[in-house]
Amino acid sequence: MQSVERSVAAAISEIRARIVSAARAANRDPASIKLIAVSKTRTAEDIRQVAALHVSDFGENYVAEALPKIDALADAGLTWHFIGAIQSNKTRDIATRFQWVHTVDRERIAKRLSDQRPHSSAPLDVLLQVNVDREPQKAGASEERLAELVAYVMALPRLRLRGLMAIPRESADRTVQRDAFRRLASAFERVRPPGLDTWDTLSMGMTADFEIAIPEGATMIRLGTAIFGARAAE
Repeated sequence: MQSVERSVAAAISEIRARIVSAARAANRDPASIKLIAVSKTRTAEDIRQVAALHVSDFGENYVAEALPKIDALADAGLTWHFIGAIQSNKTRDIATRFQWVHTVDRERIAKRLSDQRPHSSAPLDVLLQVNVDREPQKAGASEERLAELVAYVMALPRLRLRGLMAIPRESADRTVQRDAFRRLASAFERVRPPGLDTWDTLSMGMTADFEIAIPEGATMIRLGTAIFGARAAE
């Protein structure tokens, strides 16, 4: 166990150094970029090990997998982000058990999340997922529909709209990746609601490309493999 712990600690230390380097090269404050540890397929003990290294935000893709981990780690003071595709029959669990949702892309899902968010909890922080590369198999709102979706979500009483998220098409060409992040950042500014002071979040960048996303304005980066190592086949 000690060697595993040292390996994770080294990975976190390296990631933080790379965030600082990328941010400073872009004349940004490294503290403005939040690390989300993507803990899909990882155990509660794996997550606790990472949390001990002062990582407080964790992203999960599947509700059924996430809930036991959330329960097991209830004492750890963690912030849970839902980053997977949202099924209608899972919205109640998402609305009640998570603090952030990154993947809202249609009105019906947004309405269900708002209706099912407990009044005893703070409004649910949400991001709108954008299909920046117009991939037919991928979730996300089109850029053309984004302004309409922003207006709709803003009017929902139990949601707090924070910004945008995207998962660009994978590419070995860094210019292609950078262009996708730049288009999301442009959309973020174009649909910015006047006077909405919570419009502050761009969730973009993963293990392979977060150093490209940071210069384009990422405020949340979602890293799994860089922290935990490669996943076993699902």
